[in-house]
Amino acid sequence: MTQHSNSIEAGPRDLPTNRLSRLLDSVVEAVGRLSSWLWLAVLVVVLTNVFSRFVLAAGSIALEELSWHLFGIAMMLTLGYAVVRDDHVRVDVLREKFSLHTQAVIELVCILLLALPIIYLMIDALIPYAYKAYIYDERSQAPSGLPYRFIFKSALPLGLILVAIALFSRALRCMTLLFGFPRATEMPEQSSNNDHPHP
Repeated sequence: MTQHSNSIEAGPRDLPTNRLSRLLDSVVEAVGRLSSWLWLAVLVVVLTNVFSRFVLAAGSIALEELSWHLFGIAMMLTLGYAVVRDDHVRVDVLREKFSLHTQAVIELVCILLLALPIIYLMIDALIPYAYKAYIYDERSQAPSGLPYRFIFKSALPLGLILVAIALFSRALRCMTLLFGFPRATEMPEQSSNNDHPHP
């Protein structure tokens, strides 16, 4: 609840939106909200594994692998959502001292010169990594481990693509503030109350 109220209070100092950024953000947010249900699946798998191991004395390698597979997939597919909501880690002690204009300049430069190029290199390396797992039908090395490892490996570049989209949208919003292009669009005041999924 505290996080929700903080995001609303920070609204006036937030970056303006534009039509394209709102579209991109809505896509990333939709994937993030849908992927958040995976955390419930992680919880169920972990509890099932604990019950099986300590109550039934019958541990399962497949359940252990499934738990960290689901954890990794959920983490990767919700990273972009954190960028859109501006809920990722920042050095707030320094950032709060800057004006919104200065913050936008720093963000735009860092996104275009650092973040997006690095993410592009990572995606470029991870797509063949996942495709190779699919071609060779890669599975766990454990005899009772999980097959279809390409599913987990495909979530790595997919998650980074979502982060890249979210960062590009953020860069567009910085440009809107600094240069007036793309043209700003007003966000309805009611939308801030519905941005976060209900608990």
